[in-house]
Amino acid sequence: MQIEAAPIARALISVSDKTGLETLARALAASGVEIVSTGGTAAALAKSGVKVVDVAQLTEFPEMMDGRVKTLHPRVHGGLLAIRAEPAHQAAMIANDIRPIDLLVVNLYPFEAALQRGADFDDMIENIDIGGPAMIRAAAKNHRDVTVIVDVADYDALIAEMAANRGGTSINFRRAMAQKAYARTAAYDAAISNWFARQTGETQPAWRAFGGRLVSALRYGENPHQRAAFYAGPEARAGVASARQIQGKELSYNNINDTDAAYECVAEFVDAAAVAIIKHANPCGVAIGATLSEAYERAFACDPVSAFGGVVAVNRKLDAEAARKIVEIFTEVIIAPDADEEAIEIVAAKKNLRLLLAGALPDPRASGLTVRSVSGGLLVQDRDNGALDASMPKVVTKRAPTEAELRDLRFAWIVCKHVKSNAIVYVKDGATVGIGAGQMSRVDSSRVAVRKAEDAAKGGIPLTKGSVVASDAFFPFADGLIAAIEAGATAVIQPGGAQRDAEVIAAADAAGVAMVFTGMRHFRH
Repeated sequence: MQIEAAPIARALISVSDKTGLETLARALAASGVEIVSTGGTAAALAKSGVKVVDVAQLTEFPEMMDGRVKTLHPRVHGGLLAIRAEPAHQAAMIANDIRPIDLLVVNLYPFEAALQRGADFDDMIENIDIGGPAMIRAAAKNHRDVTVIVDVADYDALIAEMAANRGGTSINFRRAMAQKAYARTAAYDAAISNWFARQTGETQPAWRAFGGRLVSALRYGENPHQRAAFYAGPEARAGVASARQIQGKELSYNNINDTDAAYECVAEFVDAAAVAIIKHANPCGVAIGATLSEAYERAFACDPVSAFGGVVAVNRKLDAEAARKIVEIFTEVIIAPDADEEAIEIVAAKKNLRLLLAGALPDPRASGLTVRSVSGGLLVQDRDNGALDASMPKVVTKRAPTEAELRDLRFAWIVCKHVKSNAIVYVKDGATVGIGAGQMSRVDSSRVAVRKAEDAAKGGIPLTKGSVVASDAFFPFADGLIAAIEAGATAVIQPGGAQRDAEVIAAADAAGVAMVFTGMRHFRH
């Protein structure tokens, strides 16, 4: 049976975000809609000259308990939930003096905003909306008769819909808005429940929900036949989700994934200018330097072939000198905390190159969660914020690393954390000189890294000679270490903990190589 447009004669508006409120209310009033409102919303409407009925007049109860109780009343929920074509519902409305509410416009207390600004516990609690979600769910359930709007971005669509339907809305519009309403309350409750889990120290709650707000619909996912979209979560973390895109083409799914990997990697370095070049979510060069330009040149030298078409992340304000070097080859994305005007102009000459300014660097030591879908479920874990402390690493060989080697070992260990397993990273003087990623064998990762270093040397001496090497997990056999020694590594950092540690240590001692154990693994699958 075709459902006719549902007329809107009466609306209840209760919003924390007053954006577009007056325009919407005036359009509704012009269509002859009676407006009922609450607290601050009613005051704002009255101040703008829009005729409004306070919800207290409707319920015959005053707003109380600091606004906690105002809409939780049968005259509100009965007006939203009553099925107009059901005689029993109509009889109940008449018997209890309940009038229908045809339109609900609600946006919730700003819990996510409070979360992002780091509000204290009591402030967070007061930003949990109760009446709003209850009304939203009621209106969405009864969308056959009631229109629900939860997003200020939909005000214009509502006005246009009413104009096209003689002051009402179509069933397709109401269903779309109902879906959005339930998604909004789900994301809202997810933010609250995850915040509560952190407050109580609950790391494995019996029920877990995650939600986000659409940032952009993407052309496709990893491949053209896959649909995709980008959502921002409630976490206050600087990065690709919060960055301003200054210029360039629309970001793709793979661009976003690679840019996130690049920025998280470069954020590990705060004491010097640093650059990370990422390709397919793996670093192909990471370096520090006196300037961003120097750091970029050293990172690029690690693997110039893979750097083509990559993503570049920097940990300082992008300057003109660095920008000129970066745009010399085809680059997909540059992400930085900020950029000076000359650098922006230089990048602008490459119309398709995306420039993102994140405003800040993410804190690599901050806690947080990572989520990955599997068939029928989700894998949830803490973000890998592990780092070497003052007591780490532990020297296990006869020879201890020199101070210079130790600096490079720490650098290599940080980069290794951002390379897909099995990961092998060679470093010399604060720059990667060979990276082996994602191989099924740790020996193969070491060989891949060496081959890349040899290619970069163009027939000269590979920079792995005299370098240090990091392994994201222990060497199960001595062969992986021997491959690194043959490549020219003079010092090694690895977690340790293998059954054959003694054999691996003996091989290092036999070669005069220094080796340290971290006691911490950095698998990244």
